[in-house]
Amino acid sequence: MTRPQRRRTGGWAVLLVVLALGSATAQRLRSVARPALHSVPAGEDLAASPRRPRVTMVSTRAQPDLGGIESHVAEVARRLAARGWELEVLTTDRTGDLLRTERTDGYVVRRYRAYPRTRDWYASPGLLLALLTRRRELVHVQGVHTLVPPVAMLGAWLRRTPYLLTFHSGGATSELRARARGTQWRLLGPLLRRARLLVGVSEFEVRRFEQAVGAPVRLVRNGGSLPAPVPAPAVEPGLVVTVGRLEKYKGHQRAVAALPALLERVPEARLEILGAGPYEGELRALAARLGVADRVTVRLVPPRDRAEMARSLARAGCVVLLSDYEAHPVAVMEALDLGRPVVVARTSGLTELGELGWARTVEADAPAEDVAAAVAAQLGDPRVPDVTELPTWEGCVDALEVAYCDASDRPVAAVPTSTPRAQPAASHRR
Repeated sequence: MTRPQRRRTGGWAVLLVVLALGSATAQRLRSVARPALHSVPAGEDLAASPRRPRVTMVSTRAQPDLGGIESHVAEVARRLAARGWELEVLTTDRTGDLLRTERTDGYVVRRYRAYPRTRDWYASPGLLLALLTRRRELVHVQGVHTLVPPVAMLGAWLRRTPYLLTFHSGGATSELRARARGTQWRLLGPLLRRARLLVGVSEFEVRRFEQAVGAPVRLVRNGGSLPAPVPAPAVEPGLVVTVGRLEKYKGHQRAVAALPALLERVPEARLEILGAGPYEGELRALAARLGVADRVTVRLVPPRDRAEMARSLARAGCVVLLSDYEAHPVAVMEALDLGRPVVVARTSGLTELGELGWARTVEADAPAEDVAAAVAAQLGDPRVPDVTELPTWEGCVDALEVAYCDASDRPVAAVPTSTPRAQPAASHRR
C-alpha cells in the first residue's frame, strides 16, 4: 500500500476504534458516565413537560467555514433562536485560530480542536468529552461524514440523551472514499438506528438511507433565501456562475470545459467561480489550456457576507452546479429564490430539481458541447420555477420544531406552528 493510501484509510481505522465502543466497552463507559454538569432541571419529567427541549446541534464545521451544511446550520439555528428555542452549536476547528466560544444571532457556538490539522478526519476528543460530561436534553447531529457524527451519536447514546440526525450527504474527495461509502453506512448503522429520528433533505436522500440503514427517514428540505440586494443589480446576460468548495467532485471543471463551446453560441459569455479550496490551481490551469483564462474569474465570497452572495447570484444570467453528488444544494436553492435560471448535472439529488421543473439538467458525463447547449438555453430562454413553489428556511424550521418535539416525546403543542411530517417541498412555505 502506498503512503497516500495509508493516509486516506487511516481515518477508517480511527472510525473502527470509535464504533467498537458500541459493544461491551461502551456499556461500561455508559454505566460510569456521571452528570457532572446538568442542563436538565432536576426532577423534571421531560416527556410530560410542554417546555421546548434545549437543543444541542453538533456539526463538523460551522461558519465562517464554507459549505452547505455550514449554511444550513447558520440559517436554521438563528431562526430557531428567534422563535425562542434555547440552543447551542458544538463544532470543531482544525486550525485553533477561531474563537472557542462565540455568541451569534441568539445562539452559542462552542468549538473544539480537531486533528490532524491537514486532513479532513476531524477527530476531536474535546467534543466527545463535552458530550459525555454534560447531560443534554436533545442532540441534533448535522451531517454523516467525518468522525464527528459517530462520536456525537455515541456520546449522546452513552449519556442516554435522545438524538436525531440529518444526513446532508455529499460527494467524495477520492475514488477510494466513494467506493467505501457502503461500508461506512453499515458501520454507522447501529448508531443510526438508535436515533429517535433520521432526516433527509431530499427524496433521493430519503430513499438512499432508508435502504442503506433499514430505518424510516423523514423529509425536511433545505430552504434557500438571501437578503434582497439593494440596489438590485442588473443581470449580466452572459454571466455564468458556479458556486461551491473548489474540489474536483464539485464539477467546476465541467463549467470551465464548456466555456469555449458556449462562447461560440454566446460571444459575451464569461464564468465566475465562487468558492475556495485545493482545486483552484487545476481550474486556473484548465482555463489557460483552453484559452479562456481571461473569461474565468475565481473568488471567495465570505460565508457570512450574505448581501454580497445575493448581489453575486442576482447578477448571473445562469447558475450551474455540475457536481458528482449533491443531496439538496443550498447554493442552488438560493439562486432559484432570486429567480435565476439553473443548470445541474443529472445525478443524485440534483436529478430531483429537474424532475420538479426547477432546473434544466444535463447528464453527469455530458460532453462540453451538451453542457454549453443547456447553459445557452437557460441564458436565451430561461426556465425558472414560481418562487412560491420553492421550500423556505421558515418551512424547514417549522418541520424541525415538530421533529424536535417528536424526538424528545414532547407534545407538539410546545411549538407555535408546525409542518406535517412528509409534506412536499411546496408546502414548506408558510
